Amino acid sequence: MKHKMWGSALATLLVVAGLGTNDADAGLCGARRFRCCPTPACAPCGDYGHARACCTGYRTVKDVVWCQEEYCDTITTYDHCVEKVPVTCHRTVYDTCYKEVPYTVCKPVYTTCYKQCCYQVRVPHYQTCYRTVTCNVRKPVYNTCYRDVCYTVCKPVYNTCYRDVCYTVRKPVYNTCYKQVCCTHYKTESETCYRTVNYTVMKPVTETRIVDEVVNEYQTVTKTVPGPTIVKWVRGPGRFRYNRHTCCCEYIPGRCHRVRCQGCPQTVCCKVCCPKVVKKEVCCTRMVPECCTKQVPYTVCRQVPYTVTKQVPYTTCSWTCETKHCKVPYRTCTMVRECCTKKVPYTTCSWTCECITKKIPYTVCNYTCETRTKQIPYTTCSYVKECRTRKVPYCVPRQECYTHYVTKTKCVPRCVTVKKTRCVPKVVCRQVPVCCDPCCN
Repeated sequence: MKHKMWGSALATLLVVAGLGTNDADAGLCGARRFRCCPTPACAPCGDYGHARACCTGYRTVKDVVWCQEEYCDTITTYDHCVEKVPVTCHRTVYDTCYKEVPYTVCKPVYTTCYKQCCYQVRVPHYQTCYRTVTCNVRKPVYNTCYRDVCYTVCKPVYNTCYRDVCYTVRKPVYNTCYKQVCCTHYKTESETCYRTVNYTVMKPVTETRIVDEVVNEYQTVTKTVPGPTIVKWVRGPGRFRYNRHTCCCEYIPGRCHRVRCQGCPQTVCCKVCCPKVVKKEVCCTRMVPECCTKQVPYTVCRQVPYTVTKQVPYTTCSWTCETKHCKVPYRTCTMVRECCTKKVPYTTCSWTCECITKKIPYTVCNYTCETRTKQIPYTTCSYVKECRTRKVPYCVPRQECYTHYVTKTKCVPRCVTVKKTRCVPKVVCRQVPVCCDPCCN
């Protein structure tokens, strides 16, 4: 390919060089410069421009052009196939056995003994004594007296009045709307292909059996949903009370308390998945030992998305305002002054001296030495030999056969047709003007 490209490039350069030579020959009568022309040819001979215009001719020049061309080519590709081959191997397995081994143990025996020990203790003896003390004590003497005090009392006078109060109550309004929701699901598409396998041991025998397969079906179910909880204020019953100042009965309204009420129930539709068992025929293959060639099927699975549209209900809540009026009672209080007199007690104190004699106790401590005896325990240890038996494990090797599968990869060739593009040279003819002057010869 490289040699073809270099050959085409060289041909193009030769054509361009030939075109340049022809232009030089036509312009300067075949000479490269004016000084190379013969003297008679360059002598003045009338109208030079008119002479050149009258002797112009054309000749055909061939150019090489490269064009792209498509062609089909066959290439060989290799598909990798994997199969499992059983291999029988041997391995060493160790069994654990036990044997009894005697051994001697020295077992300690502890004995507790006691010995007497004498020690001295100082024992305290306490004695309570009294001494006489004389002291002077001042005793208070209290007398209660009374004095008159004038004071002013403000008595309240209550009046009940009423005023209008406007208040706003917000009521909820519920609407059920639906919106469409797009859900993407995937389904599996299977494609069965075949490949040729040479084998020397097994032959496939195909059997058909029925298998249970679970398929999901969606059913629409209607259920009732309890309504929302509404909170509202309710005034309790009032009562009448007698007012001794106005000599009439007054109405006292009850207290306001908050009450929760259950709203109207709503009916909602929803989809429920119901699994269904479907009978399906499945092809099973068992292998028979034989040397032959077989077609082995293999399945290529791919996930294909598809869109499902469903309606989902949702609830919108809007509030409406409502204005109400009520009369609220309130009390006015006026204070009336009144002068009163009361007796206020007060206490006077006088002191008297008195001589008192009292006994004060005190404690005297004397120590005496006393000899006592106690027993101190101590432990003696002696060892006794004892024969025992223990089991010692040991391993016994043995050979065991087992089968495991080895995965082998095979390359299966197949031919694929591919379109390619290549450059092809093409000769194009064109007309080039040539001068007919005798100087060109």
